[in-house]
Amino acid sequence: MNKSNLVFDLTGQTALITGGGTGLGLGMARCLVAAGAKTVLVGRRKSELDKAVKVLGKNAYALVGDVTQLDSAPVLVEQAEKRAGPVTILINNAGVHLKKPAAETSDVEFAGVLQTHVFGAFALTREVGRRMIERRNGCVLFTASMASFMGLPQIVAYTTAKSAYVGLVRALAAEWGPHGVRVNAIAPGWIASDMLDQALRGDSPRKAKIISRTPLARFGEPDDIGWAAVYLASPAAKFVTGVVLPVDGGAAIGF
Repeated sequence: MNKSNLVFDLTGQTALITGGGTGLGLGMARCLVAAGAKTVLVGRRKSELDKAVKVLGKNAYALVGDVTQLDSAPVLVEQAEKRAGPVTILINNAGVHLKKPAAETSDVEFAGVLQTHVFGAFALTREVGRRMIERRNGCVLFTASMASFMGLPQIVAYTTAKSAYVGLVRALAAEWGPHGVRVNAIAPGWIASDMLDQALRGDSPRKAKIISRTPLARFGEPDDIGWAAVYLASPAAKFVTGVVLPVDGGAAIGF
């Protein structure tokens, strides 16, 4: 392996990915494993995790857990580290979606979305961050969204949560940087997946609108997000912290 490849090598690293059994989480896991990292997939559905691990191979581990159970974060991290070693890469990817007009969104529904995205991610990040600070080494990633940059109708709770990630990234990057811990986010655009297929099924005008405002004129693929995660977690990004990286085919700046 030449020097240019070594800067993207994650051999010896351990990643923990929430929501890692399907979709973007699985896409990121696939790329991290390919780059050499041991990867622990956390999720609530054991069957999905087991299927993912079987595909990913011996460097992938399944760990059933629920990030909304905030008190369980220390146990979750302890279990992950017993299986795969000290966590050096944390990817906060678990999330829920709520499509509903703002005027009809209840307090319970609004709080439920924030519980997963914001409170759950922060509790886990706080626990992993303590350990990273002690070791003076680590990388934390959040899965942000186009909703972190632009107003999208009928997803007010989701937009609030994903916008909060921008503040979390900046605050944690500023506070933890002196301790050797980098904090960034990836903001995926519209990525081809079963979820996107369901969202766009029978809605050709919406699909056309998305493509028309995306300069690359197509949907992305899960591996596009995965390789961005590898970059941000690797030595190649050793001087990158506090950023929200759009991986969107230009959608955030398209017209």
